[in-house]
Amino acid sequence: MLKIDRFAAVSGAALAAAALAVLPTVTQAQDYPSKPIKLVVPFAPGGVTDTSGRIVAEALSKRLGQTVVVENQAGASGNIGTTRVAQSAPDGYTLLLGFDGTMAINPHVFAKTGFEAKDFAPITKIGDATLILVAHPSVPAKDLPSLIAYSKTVNGGLSYGTSGNGGTPHLAGEMLKQRSGAALTHIPYKGGGQALQDVLGGQIPLVYTAIAGALPMVKSGRVNAIAVSSAKRDAALPNVPTMKESGYPDMVVDSWVALLAPAKTPPAIIDKLQRETAAALAQPEVRERLLGLGITPVGNTPDEFGAQWRADLAKFEAVVKAAAIKAE
Repeated sequence: MLKIDRFAAVSGAALAAAALAVLPTVTQAQDYPSKPIKLVVPFAPGGVTDTSGRIVAEALSKRLGQTVVVENQAGASGNIGTTRVAQSAPDGYTLLLGFDGTMAINPHVFAKTGFEAKDFAPITKIGDATLILVAHPSVPAKDLPSLIAYSKTVNGGLSYGTSGNGGTPHLAGEMLKQRSGAALTHIPYKGGGQALQDVLGGQIPLVYTAIAGALPMVKSGRVNAIAVSSAKRDAALPNVPTMKESGYPDMVVDSWVALLAPAKTPPAIIDKLQRETAAALAQPEVRERLLGLGITPVGNTPDEFGAQWRADLAKFEAVVKAAAIKAE
């Protein structure tokens, strides 16, 4: 009986100690947030990624009852600001606006980024930006199979412009090249807008870019839409087929933007941020503003977003290695 009593006493003490250890985390999550939150955007102000972050920050401020302050820290293709968040305290007061180019591609094209995937806790994917391949009207091919066939007849292949070396459109173009055997040559620009202007002027035949920038030109007939690389057709251009529909089922590439926190941020805080972000993304005015940027809101769970992030890391690693892409 004595041994049993001692065991019971020890067990009770251990349970009490465990409960006390958990209590600060629970209390912290209940009180969170008690001060303003920093949302680090690792790019300069004014771009689509920055604007989407500001929309989410504004909506989250209202839901959380604390100001979410956007801080831009550009440099090294997003690596500098991203590293800052990786090294921040895991208390929920410094968050990252993550971009697939930085989070899933940079680790493979830079010799050193300053961060690793394990440095972050996924919160939620904010949304997806559809990518589209468009052509100058002089290109005789009007769909993806005929474009691929035509590219093989052109001396030197067809050039395609993108927003820059190592970006998601560049990787998407290389994926298409690797999976279809198309004869394509990448031409990097300092932005998707410049690439679109050159395809309009006939300097290059193709551009792989985000749908938002190309939409007015497609609708006016100044360029021809070949295909989108999203899993489903985009609501803005419902008559444009996906690459999946066009005979390439594994050609699914979107450009995403997401919310992340430093690793070891308490799960209760991660869950609260996910719930409030998803609720914000479901608001009609927030959805409308993001759709206006060409971003389809998502708001999935940390596990769902984390699974896609891991899958994209593996997918892009294979493409980078095959194409021997390096940061410039």
